[in-house]
Amino acid sequence: MNTTATPGPVPARPKLTVIGTGYLGATHAVAMASLGYDVLGVDVDQSKIDKLASGEVPFFEPGLPELLQEVMATGKLRFTTSFDEAAEFGDVHFICVGTPQLHGSHAANLEYVESAFTTLASKITTPALLVGKSTVPVGTAARLTDMVQMTSPNPDLVQLAWNPEFLREGYAVQDTLRPDRLVFGVQSEWAEEMLRAAFAPILEVGTPLVVADLRTAELVKVAANSFLATKISYINAMAEVCEATGADVNLLASALSYDDRIGGRFLKPGLGFGGGCLPKDIRAFAHRAEELGVGQAVAFLHEVDAINARRRMRTVDLVRELAGGSVKGKRIACLGAAFKPNSDDIRDAPALDVADMLRAESADVVVYDPEAMKNAAKAYPQLTYAETFSQAIKGAEVVVLLTEWDQFRNADPEMMGELVAHKAIVDGRHALDATAYRAAGWEYRALGRPADVKTVRLSEDAKDKVTV
Repeated sequence: MNTTATPGPVPARPKLTVIGTGYLGATHAVAMASLGYDVLGVDVDQSKIDKLASGEVPFFEPGLPELLQEVMATGKLRFTTSFDEAAEFGDVHFICVGTPQLHGSHAANLEYVESAFTTLASKITTPALLVGKSTVPVGTAARLTDMVQMTSPNPDLVQLAWNPEFLREGYAVQDTLRPDRLVFGVQSEWAEEMLRAAFAPILEVGTPLVVADLRTAELVKVAANSFLATKISYINAMAEVCEATGADVNLLASALSYDDRIGGRFLKPGLGFGGGCLPKDIRAFAHRAEELGVGQAVAFLHEVDAINARRRMRTVDLVRELAGGSVKGKRIACLGAAFKPNSDDIRDAPALDVADMLRAESADVVVYDPEAMKNAAKAYPQLTYAETFSQAIKGAEVVVLLTEWDQFRNADPEMMGELVAHKAIVDGRHALDATAYRAAGWEYRALGRPADVKTVRLSEDAKDKVTV
């Protein structure tokens, strides 16, 4: 690609398209329209388009439904399945399609990204910037640049850039409108100027900007996710040591959090990470590093993944211990299905994995989640689901907290004790007040904490420092 070429003038307020209206794409489209841009959302799934066009968000994300309805009323946001319409409409095209793990491999499946770029490029007849936001292996953008140039009937009019996303489920609107940084991977001054115009309101409030080459921009997201996954698995590895020695991992994490070099973010012990990003991203990163001949440099990510998996098995061990050595025929109430609170995402959800492992040991498992029940029932039809929190715990021999929804965190242990068959609880997320549960007569267990601890001497400041 000619990095000195200028395909055309940079509009003061470019028109935007968002290709792919899943979690990332729908959020990006709605948020950018709320900033005053004319936005066209594009997807090959007609049902998604129909829902969004009617003002309905097809997944759970706090604040997004209300914002969608607001921007739809302004006329700034429309949806379509037509790539021809998108090519004619947009100045900047954000590609937000998924990159799931390839079946039978740890590599990323790039077929959807490649299809989106080449289909759009084949139809563009006016100056346009194609911007990847999907998480991809390093080197993908360079290959896509060649594919776009070969596919486009007007290659001098099209350039490619990369703008990685850093959304947290449950905080996606906030993270889009007020990100902690923006990263532009560009090949020309024109591409940088186009992206600056596309993010002008966000940059105007002082949001930090890193302008980089394509390869560095691609690496930022996977490097960040790998670091976070490593930090989570580190404290969970310490939980294993604490279990062997009788130490308390919560107090350990609190003490570590006061060291500014370490900090308390993502130092919260528990069941571990899941979702559609961290697990697949660290696996794809390790796979790509091996392809590049530097697999040894990130070999530790395999152990990070293994530590995370062991937390699920160890949670089952704790449930079994509280059930008297066997869960066979015992009613186990599993609280949570989503991989994290404020989300209905059940991809690689530790909660459902634990529930299914208990079912495999012939436990009478019942699952309840405030938002993820529908998705969970589709993916795990073999499990039983309760309609309410009270129904889930009624008659339970053991209750296990697997997703730290506020409904579960704030539940009254006295009230719960009146419904269960036996007051035994496993706190898989270190989210409950152990002292309050023990005072109410519960047997309380948590990963990395001694069974006989009566009080947890954490100051409020320490509790705030240790977070996910």
